[in-house]
Amino acid sequence: MAAKKKAAKTRAKAKTTAKKKVVAKKTAAKKTVARKKTVAKKKAVAKKAPAKKPAAKKKAVARKAAPKKVPARKAARKPAPPSTASHAGPVPGIAPYVEKRGEEYMNEKQIAHFRNILLTWKRDLMEEVDRTVHHMQDEAANFPDPNDRATQESDFSMELRARDRERKLIKKIDESLLNLDNDEYGYCESCGVEIGIRRLEARPTATQCIDCKTLDEIREKQMG
Repeated sequence: MAAKKKAAKTRAKAKTTAKKKVVAKKTAAKKTVARKKTVAKKKAVAKKAPAKKPAAKKKAVARKAAPKKVPARKAARKPAPPSTASHAGPVPGIAPYVEKRGEEYMNEKQIAHFRNILLTWKRDLMEEVDRTVHHMQDEAANFPDPNDRATQESDFSMELRARDRERKLIKKIDESLLNLDNDEYGYCESCGVEIGIRRLEARPTATQCIDCKTLDEIREKQMG
């Protein structure tokens, strides 16, 4: 009986040992599988990560390859033609003279243009002088108040000074018309160079070029 009990105990121990070994093998197998899975996942992640780099490179290449936007060039502005405003110069209503390329200075057209300017200007000034004389005759009155008389005399004095300047200007216009008849108009009386169309249109009675006129003004300032 004792031998049977020992044999039964030995069998029971062997079974438990065998069970423990089976459990140990299963756990070891599970651990191995888990390790393999984690390694496989890491490898998959490692493989996916470098796969993104070529895409980034492709984008960079695409950006580089994209043509640069060239800013549109602004259209070159053409030089504006000479103004044809009818108020250029001292005489309103006469358009500036438009010069042609290679045109001779002081040709017949230019002479006729400046003759028209001078005559029209002279006529306007003479009309203004006559208007002033009539105005002074109509407004002349003996005011009893000394202040009113003083104001009237001051106004008349200013108008007379303005008309005196206009009479001197009419004399210069007559001299310019005489120079036109003698083919001397448009040339500087000091150095003989051309005065220029634009300067003559701004001041039709000019007898000096801009350089000589500037020198004369400097001398006058120095002389005091």
